[in-house]
Formats: sequence, C-alpha cells, structure tokens
Amino acid sequence: MANIKSAIKRNKQAEVRNTLNRAVKSSVLTANKKVLAAIEGGSKEEAEKQFSALTSQLDKACKKGVMAKNTVSRRKSRVSANISKMA
Repeated sequence: MANIKSAIKRNKQAEVRNTLNRAVKSSVLTANKKVLAAIEGGSKEEAEKQFSALTSQLDKACKKGVMAKNTVSRRKSRVSANISKMA
C-alpha cells in the first residue's frame, strides 16, 4: 500500500473510476445480450427496439471515455448488420 498522501489519493480515485467504468461496461454488455436474444428469437421489431437502447448505452460509454470511439462504432456496425440480415 502507498505511504505518500498523493499516492493514497490516486489509489482511491482509481478505485472509484474502476467501479463506475465497470458499471457502464456492464450495462453495455446487458444491452448487447438483449439485442442478440431478440435476433435469435427472430423478432426484428424487438431487435430494432433493443438496438436503439444499445446504441444509446454505447454512445454514453463513449462520451464518458469508458470505450473508444472506434470500438463503439464497430460494435454498432456489427449488430446493425446482424439485424439487417434478418428477413
């Protein structure tokens, strides 16, 4: 454990950031699972509705700096392509 005051503060800040970032990533993964479940179920309307929620979660994660812009773009693109393949 750190002995220096500034290092102790940095550790506390890192713990808080880690907790918040983990919560954001978890919500993104949950939204992604819901979209994939809707795609597996064959409901295009439900998949599009869940995709809208996923897009919102991904954009928020990008804005907060939890996920990189290109990562968010790639994930949206892949899910959108899977929804488009549904007939």
